[in-house]
This record gives sequence, C-alpha cells and structure tokens, in this order.
Amino acid sequence: MTPDASAETIQTNVPASDFTAADVAAILREHGWLGAGAEVRDDSSLLEWLTRAAELLGPYSTNRSGLLKLIFRYEASEILKEYESQAVLARSGAREVIRQLANLILDGCDVDSDRFKEIVEAMKAATPYRSRELFQPIRLALSGSSGAGELDRVILLLDGAAKLNFAVDVKSTRQRMLEFCAALD
Repeated sequence: MTPDASAETIQTNVPASDFTAADVAAILREHGWLGAGAEVRDDSSLLEWLTRAAELLGPYSTNRSGLLKLIFRYEASEILKEYESQAVLARSGAREVIRQLANLILDGCDVDSDRFKEIVEAMKAATPYRSRELFQPIRLALSGSSGAGELDRVILLLDGAAKLNFAVDVKSTRQRMLEFCAALD
C-alpha cells in the first residue's frame, strides 16, 4: 500500500491471510513438485505464480496442500474411476456441459480470471444448467474434483503453472480437457 492510499481503497471483503509465496513454495518442495534446487528468488515468473497461488488459495482454504495437489496431479482415467466422478457425470446435462466446456476451452486462449468468467457466462447462455449442474462438471473436468468453489481458484492457476519448469509437468486447461474427453469415451 502506498503511503497516501486510504483505508477505503483496500478491498475489505477478502479475509486476511498470512499465507505467502514462501508457504506455497514450502508445500511444493515438501511434495517434490518444485524441485530441491529451485531458487524462487532468481525466477520472477515462478515468484509471480507462487504469489498468485498464495493470494488465491490462502484466504479461502484450510486444505491448501490438497488444492495444490490438484494442480500437479491429474490423470483423467483415474479421476473417472471414482464414484464421486461417476455421480456427477450421471446427472442430467453433465455431458452437455462437458461438451460445451470442451468447445470453449479448445477454441480459446489460456484460462485466467477474465477468461473463466467468459466461459461460465457462455455456458449459462448455451445450456439451461446452473449451480451444481453447471459447476461440478466444469470442476471435475479441469481440477479433477467436483467439490466447492475453492476449486475454481485451482483452475485459475493451471495455465500459469503449465508454463513454468516444475519438477513435474503441469497439464494446462487445454491438455486436461483433451485428456478428460478422451478418457470419457
């Protein structure tokens, strides 16, 4: 905050968090995703992504490690074997939502906050589905889990992570969509 910024300009609807980029890096190192020799301070793109991950995941989740795991581990064939996944896909309209999502993901650019909003609005216009009928298939296909809204934050981190050199390859939203659709058939 600059010295002349007033308290009113600070966003007050976001809970305070002491979760930092260093905390994200520590979790990634613990799981072997960052790599033991990675120097965060020497890589501005990595530091930017870690900071963004801390901002998105910190105030909203108590299971930050579990959410980060969804970024670094994604196997559509394994996801589709789970009962929870089958329950989501068995609902009316789930496959239509997946089809619309695939078209939008594959026709567009990287998924950031603005692009994700565009995708959701386009899907609302193209399908009669709302709420869980819309969001659970989206979350399942892109994050690998159909849970709550915190998964949307995971989705926002995927394409940025896919461009970085982690110890494991991170699949982009496009790669995940292709893999999910291939495993679905």
